[in-house]
Parts: sequence; structure tokens; C-alpha cells
Amino acid sequence: MLLTPEYIFRAIEAITPEFLRQHGITALVLDVDNTLTGDGSQQLDATVQQWLDTMRAAGVRLTIVSNNTAARVRPFADRVGLAWVPLACKPLPVGLAVARRRLGVRKNQMAMVGDQIFTDRLAAGLYGIPCLYTMPRG
Repeated sequence: MLLTPEYIFRAIEAITPEFLRQHGITALVLDVDNTLTGDGSQQLDATVQQWLDTMRAAGVRLTIVSNNTAARVRPFADRVGLAWVPLACKPLPVGLAVARRRLGVRKNQMAMVGDQIFTDRLAAGLYGIPCLYTMPRG
């Protein structure tokens, strides 16, 4: 079942702190393009900013893991105040391992949030963490 997401959401904003608490998730690894923002965009919707603020207020640890270059990810991550791992090589799980160490959590406390089955979902499955699949933004 490596390609079947454990959970499917219409958008990232539908993921709640209550849902995460119920599932023992204290940290989220976030994809950028078509998950947090549109493909290639440096803009963040107000609803996503509110979601980030809500997650932070709830104590959820957040980081970006992207296959994009630092030139793409850094400006966006800096703008929204998130740590980031570029060139993650998803679906290989190496970027998720880096993120887990930086977040200081155990694997059973984290989940991948993304919109792509063959990168985000597969990376999560190979690493042994759940995927909170979101419908692509855009």
C-alpha cells in the first residue's frame, strides 16, 4: 500500500491540530509546490498563513522538504518562517530523515503533507510515516 495515502484532505487548511493530536502527530513535513502554494509561486494565501499560525500555536513542529533547489525554496521558506530541506530527492526518504533529525522527533510522531503520490506519498511510505495527502492547489 505504498501508493495509497492514509488520509486525504481537500486542502492543507483542512488538517487540524485536533486531528494531529488524535493520531499522535506532533510534527509535519510540508511540500511546497501545489501544497502550501501554487506551482512556482512565492505567494502564500492568507488561509494558509492562518493555518501555519494555528499549527504553531498548537505546538506542531513544521518544516519544508522539497525536491526544488535552494534558490526556489529559501525565499519562500524565509517569508513564511519555516526551516527547509531542498533537493530532497523524494521519493527517496533521505530528506525526511534529515527533517526528522532537525525536528527532534521520532518517526511515529511525524507525517508528510503533500499533493503528489509518486513523490510525497511514496517517500512517506518508504520512510514508514503516514502521508496526509492534499488535493493540489492551483
